[in-house]
Amino acid sequence: MTHAWHDVTPGEQLPSEFTTVIEIPRGSSVKYELDKETGLLRLDRILHSAVYYPANYGFIPQTLAEDDDPLDVLVLCQEAVDPLTLLEARAIGLMTMVDCGKRDHKVLAVAIHDPEYNSFHEADELPPHKLAMIRRFFQDYKTLEGKAVEVDELTSAKTAFPIILESLERYSLSRRRGFR
Repeated sequence: MTHAWHDVTPGEQLPSEFTTVIEIPRGSSVKYELDKETGLLRLDRILHSAVYYPANYGFIPQTLAEDDDPLDVLVLCQEAVDPLTLLEARAIGLMTMVDCGKRDHKVLAVAIHDPEYNSFHEADELPPHKLAMIRRFFQDYKTLEGKAVEVDELTSAKTAFPIILESLERYSLSRRRGFR
């Protein structure tokens, strides 16, 4: 059986373009999370707040972010994409949060094969309201759980590139040390 985190190749155009494994479809209030042991998805929780994911949400395979999870990606696409679908994406920005005291980066990307979004190359090309909705979702989604989340402004695509490269290297080093 293929493991979604370990066995899927992240792509050949890194760090600007990459394969994303979708965990949560746009419009969902269900928080799925990668089960690191099996590579399947596990139901983490139903969001407590009356909010929904503003974009398809997933991760770049073979990455390890600072929060000890695969690097998160929000992929803008006109359609909701089913969980465990592989989607080719291009980074257009980065949003950094502090969640439970840990930095938690979210790469903002567009689906390369979606004609509505594939012409965007930078987050600031998007309508300001779209960016405000994305940021507001992460400010609010844990409020009714009694958890505080700090959310920085979205930054440019070039700020995402070193984060992607660092997470690929962190994963590689961890795997060499026997991390599973």
